[in-house]
Amino acid sequence: MKTFGMLVLVLFWMPVQLQAEDLGNLSANPFDADSTANPFGKGSQFAPNGINNPFSPYGSPFSNKSATNPFATEAPKLYDQQGNYRGKLSANPFDQDSTSNQFGRYGSPFSPDSLNNQFGAGNPFRPDSPNNPYGRGWRIEGRK
Repeated sequence: MKTFGMLVLVLFWMPVQLQAEDLGNLSANPFDADSTANPFGKGSQFAPNGINNPFSPYGSPFSNKSATNPFATEAPKLYDQQGNYRGKLSANPFDQDSTSNQFGRYGSPFSPDSLNNQFGAGNPFRPDSPNNPYGRGWRIEGRK
């Protein structure tokens, strides 16, 4: 009976993985179908879950999951092509992981990890930079 109790306890405490939704790539490349700069791909203002659609949960100025809501706490997350976390794509200037926080690691123009640093991660000549008009940029993931 103790073994059965332990088995139930182990199964109960297993971590639950949250599913992420692919929202495309934060990229200046207008020809990549997954780029948010492509008006006919993931960057379309009519994409059902696009960050450029003001009626989607990720583009609405009122949604807590939105990249454009300055008060959002569950904004989409950014990952580079190697899978490294690159902050939150958020208009929230107070979130420490926001790309809009000018004093944070991912938003400061002086941080090497910031897409706002033209000499660091945001350099338009780096192949993995979201500011490179010919690159893939960074993957955007939203919470389901």
